[in-house]
Amino acid sequence: MDERALTERLITYDTSTLEGMQAAAGFVKGWLEARDVEVTGATHNGRPVLAATIGPRHGPTIVLHGHLDVVPARPEQFEPRVEGDRLIGRGAYDMKGGLAAMMCALHELGEQDKVRVHFVCVADEESEEILQRGSDYLVEQGYTGDFAITGEPTNMHIGIQAKGVLAIRIQVTGTAAHGSTPWVGDNAVLKAVDVFRRIESLPFARESSDLFDRPSINLGRISGGDALNKVPDLCTIDVDIRYLPGQDPGGITDAVEELPDAHVAKVFHRQPAIVARDDPYVQALGAAIEAVAAPQSERLGVGRDGASDAISFLEAGVPAVECGPVGDGHHGPEEWVSIRSLGEYRRALVEFVKLLPARFGEDERPLKIA
Repeated sequence: MDERALTERLITYDTSTLEGMQAAAGFVKGWLEARDVEVTGATHNGRPVLAATIGPRHGPTIVLHGHLDVVPARPEQFEPRVEGDRLIGRGAYDMKGGLAAMMCALHELGEQDKVRVHFVCVADEESEEILQRGSDYLVEQGYTGDFAITGEPTNMHIGIQAKGVLAIRIQVTGTAAHGSTPWVGDNAVLKAVDVFRRIESLPFARESSDLFDRPSINLGRISGGDALNKVPDLCTIDVDIRYLPGQDPGGITDAVEELPDAHVAKVFHRQPAIVARDDPYVQALGAAIEAVAAPQSERLGVGRDGASDAISFLEAGVPAVECGPVGDGHHGPEEWVSIRSLGEYRRALVEFVKLLPARFGEDERPLKIA
């Protein structure tokens, strides 16, 4: 089974549900074990977690990191279809295609004896869980190394920076009144929309950096009102802010809290991801990609608007980047991944691992600073 067929099989599992996650994890575990790769399966916070290791204990250690969960979709989106070079289906791009290529690369690298490779897979990357992250659990279990690659979609570029996450739940208060006389009350739902517009106008929202034009601000959820014929006096909104490296999340939260009639009730925060462009492992990964795909000058310096669990490794002192195959439309109705790029991505991962012994002998590995 090649990476295309494996991606198609993974898409068929509705991994927006716990049942689908468990079934897909069982398939991944069985697929690898059928190819003589020993896999450790566990459950963390009710969701499956997988880990496998190949290669010697000495020499460089690499982590291939992915997730099998997806955001919800219509039933037909779990029926993969092909249009030319495009493999279409929920999770094709984010990130079952990348996961499939990593699985194939791990199998292909099973006979090499110079580099230790950890393959780790979680099922909560798309979740709203704050404290009990599967990737944090894997780090705690010792699945770290000299460098980690998270297979999030990047179009074969290397994401050396990613925005931080600041998800804020805001409660907005108003004054209740009868629905027939709305002018007597103070509608909390309308005020909540105004609060969101004010957040978009705060000074931090107009800042930029060398890799990002602006922060990302999205009104992801709004809930207010308990009766049709009543002016709502309470509204809750969830605002997803992806802030830039160098910005102060505490200052952003304080600015939101100071808005009239707004109270910050809950905050989920993850730091931005930052890895130096000249990191030797980044350079080696770039060379591997160049060896199997068309050269592109910007491969080593892209910023990712979306955050990922790569931060779990960065916080443990392990340089980690996002790098995945070509595609588009993740979280959308026509999500797709390039079939050609799945093969290129798998070959790039294999080439990367094979490059490392010549670049980093056992006594020549770059020092890591936690």
